[in-house]
Amino acid sequence: MEENQKTLTQLFIPICLETLLYMLAGMVDTLMLSSVGDQAVGAVGTANTYIGIFIIMFSIISSGMVAVMTQNIGAGRPGVAYQARQLGLAFNAVLGILMSFFLFFCSGTILSVVGIADALRAPAETYLKIVGGSCILNALIPIFSSYMRAFGFTKEPLYATVTGNVINLILNAFFLFSLRMGVKGVAIATVISRVINLVMVAAMASVLVKAKQNPERMSNRSVLFQIIKIGFPSACETALYNIAMTLVIRFLNKMDAQGLNVTARSYAMQITNFSYCVGAALAQANAIMTGWRIGARQFEECDRGTRKAAIIGVIVAACMEAVIALCSGWIMRLFTDDPQMIALVGKLLFIDIVLEMGRVMNLVYGNALKTSGDAVFPVVMGAVFMFLCAVGGTWLFGVKLGLLAVGTYIGLASDECVRAVGMYLRWRSGKWKEKRLIEEDMLK
Repeated sequence: MEENQKTLTQLFIPICLETLLYMLAGMVDTLMLSSVGDQAVGAVGTANTYIGIFIIMFSIISSGMVAVMTQNIGAGRPGVAYQARQLGLAFNAVLGILMSFFLFFCSGTILSVVGIADALRAPAETYLKIVGGSCILNALIPIFSSYMRAFGFTKEPLYATVTGNVINLILNAFFLFSLRMGVKGVAIATVISRVINLVMVAAMASVLVKAKQNPERMSNRSVLFQIIKIGFPSACETALYNIAMTLVIRFLNKMDAQGLNVTARSYAMQITNFSYCVGAALAQANAIMTGWRIGARQFEECDRGTRKAAIIGVIVAACMEAVIALCSGWIMRLFTDDPQMIALVGKLLFIDIVLEMGRVMNLVYGNALKTSGDAVFPVVMGAVFMFLCAVGGTWLFGVKLGLLAVGTYIGLASDECVRAVGMYLRWRSGKWKEKRLIEEDMLK
């Protein structure tokens, strides 16, 4: 089968490029919006924050689908993988429609409840109505993309992303500079580009993947239960992370009246996002191979492959972050001439070497555990140590001991490293071998 011919590198490179392009698209949007004014940038950033919170619900299905599909593909049952896609598509379509109506009609109420500066309210509500009101697109695109990746087609979602990004860039320029539509124009460009992205991934999935014709099927209830069994804990982990980071930022905002520390964290994050994308893509690629191998009962190969991915990830993260930290002065001068800010970000980037090494190990082993069916353990680790180390460390080192943003990064690094050790020990225990999904139900 096609998926068995794929190597880690063949899966990793397209996923990494797609992730980087997605990140760069957001940076380009921000850069182009800055020509309108800082308020436009702030309004869109605020609206996207709340849209992102609701989009977490869509990941319940898409993340669980990967485990179910890859394990069944590895076991030679592509028909069940197709069935999982159909159920995921139906579930997310209904949820997407409901969320689209909610965000469109309740955008003003949402902004009033959470609180927003008066100057940002009107443009933020406009953006939230248009982009949030079309969030069904965010619900459906990952379904088709995950479906193709599960069968080894990782280049095709990349092509769709590239096309969508180019169209978004062109439309942004047209609506902003020719029609002078401001935030509304950017919102419309975003929706049109996502529609094209959806059409492309849906069309390519139907042409390339022929799993529908395979006869294997399970009861719909069993398949949906397996998807939610993996997807719900994964979504909970993401939600807990967002809550923890909100508390961390709240502490950072209280560290100084000028916002020096929270701004330094923002700069450091923007710079290190490139390293994070590499680690996240490596974890996704290994997770796909993990599902195939577990489905085929190739546990030893699965173990060796995951260890190899973790080692590669740690080495790459250490090298990339070391280069970034050593060049931090030059990099920061692209953004600001403030010597205090440059010095502070430089310190954060050196601590980030350890942080990113822990994070990539956490991602590789954590995603492998989820794909194996052992999805609850990463959530428990996150629930404890995100708040104990990341939030608690920010309070202890940053606030109480007066290390400010440096203390925050010590807390964040300790969180990632402690959870990485926990994920590694859980994987080494071999308990994930007992979580194999496809043994839970018999085919009809």
